[in-house]
Amino acid sequence: MKNLIEKAGRVKLLVLDVDGVLSDGKIIYDANGVETKAFSVKDGLGIKALKKYGIKTAIITGRSSPMVDKRAQEMGVAYVIQGRDDKLTALQELLAQLQGQGESVTPQDCAYMGDDLPDLKAIQTVGFAATVANAHSEVINRVDMVTTNAGGYGAVREVCDLILKGHGHYDDFLSNYLLAQTNSNQAAQS
Repeated sequence: MKNLIEKAGRVKLLVLDVDGVLSDGKIIYDANGVETKAFSVKDGLGIKALKKYGIKTAIITGRSSPMVDKRAQEMGVAYVIQGRDDKLTALQELLAQLQGQGESVTPQDCAYMGDDLPDLKAIQTVGFAATVANAHSEVINRVDMVTTNAGGYGAVREVCDLILKGHGHYDDFLSNYLLAQTNSNQAAQS
């Protein structure tokens, strides 16, 4: 686990797939043919925490959906690339874009989280690779971390928490949700 936290501590950019990672992978159409997806609030909190501590996030997905744009905006994801089946090329283009903006982010500075075969080339390129519990077995065999949760059920949050731990920010992040302990509270507990 220590090695995993150290790897996560080098992450400057977390890149996420959508279907099967940020969502449960189901595509639901209503009677009018409008597509819907469900996203985990837990994942959103983790992504917002990364942003708070200066860790960039991006989405690269093979499908195109206005829901992805809306959810990404709510979470503060800075880079959204949709409709790209070649995720490695999309990742390389994103890194070139960041370089052009004066950001020094290499593939080794990236974490990539995907769940299926189209994600494999990107997964094999980055410094930290993660997948969900219900990912394709070929993906599971090639990543650093497999979450305990399935895609769409807080799996991204697990990776975000690990990245925060690796950067030494997790305790500060957690303190936002705990009551501050005073000396009298600590004395009463002694």
